[in-house]
Amino acid sequence: MAEITAALVKELRERTGQGMMDCKKALTAAGGDIEKAIDDMRAAGAIKAAKKAGNIAAEGAIAVKVADDNKRAVIIEVNSQTDFLALQDDFKNFVSNSVEKAFAEKMTDAAPLVAAQEADREALVAKCGENVNIRRLTTVEADLVGSYLHGHRIGVLVALKGGSVELAKEIAMHVAASNPQFLDPSQVSEEAVAKEKEIFLALNEDKIKGKPAEIVEKMVAGRISKFLAEASLVEQAFVKDPDVKVGELAKKAGAEIVSFVRYEVGEGIERAEVDFAAEVAAQVAATKQ
Repeated sequence: MAEITAALVKELRERTGQGMMDCKKALTAAGGDIEKAIDDMRAAGAIKAAKKAGNIAAEGAIAVKVADDNKRAVIIEVNSQTDFLALQDDFKNFVSNSVEKAFAEKMTDAAPLVAAQEADREALVAKCGENVNIRRLTTVEADLVGSYLHGHRIGVLVALKGGSVELAKEIAMHVAASNPQFLDPSQVSEEAVAKEKEIFLALNEDKIKGKPAEIVEKMVAGRISKFLAEASLVEQAFVKDPDVKVGELAKKAGAEIVSFVRYEVGEGIERAEVDFAAEVAAQVAATKQ
């Protein structure tokens, strides 16, 4: 068996990105054959990835790809366990390759992208030691599609009928900042309105106690009207000019907002509460075994 030298361990570490102890163990098991050690570590990658699959990945990045003619675009979310990994080149390359593949193959759902990228995902998990998941994907096609990325955490696509790329980007920036729930009031469900009314009545129980029913109804109607304006993109005041509603902004430019998509990293993912004291205690206990 070849001698397991520090230089050999260093070379394997540089070629695989794995930890020093993992590299030393792999070389020992492979009898000092670095090529065999690499093959064995790659084979173990799927196992490592499977073990990491249960870890909650609520950080990550949003990526978008827009066609040169601005008539089609795709947006994806890829999750990691930490924001630190989301800033590393290996993760960024995986995200970039994923959105390029989704765009090139005109995917409209995340499932085929997940399948196509599984081998690369497993390799990334094995290298970085974190769970990584392609979570969702949306493709938008329209007369004109604009986009905006706020760092790597928020991404928006806006579909217009008429208008310009600049207008679409301005509206996308507004969506990123204001996070509307609906395009226009007609899309607000009766359930959402009823829920808002219920919340208003509960929060203002003392104020409305003893008031005539017609007064209460006017108060409720005022709150619902405000809710529709706050929740609907076309009714919101434009962030760059609060005197103009977003719908009016588009209309003045000869455009109509057809739809929008807003992704924010980790939204809707239930994050586990971490007891750091218990975690440190567990690690200390493990070193004593």
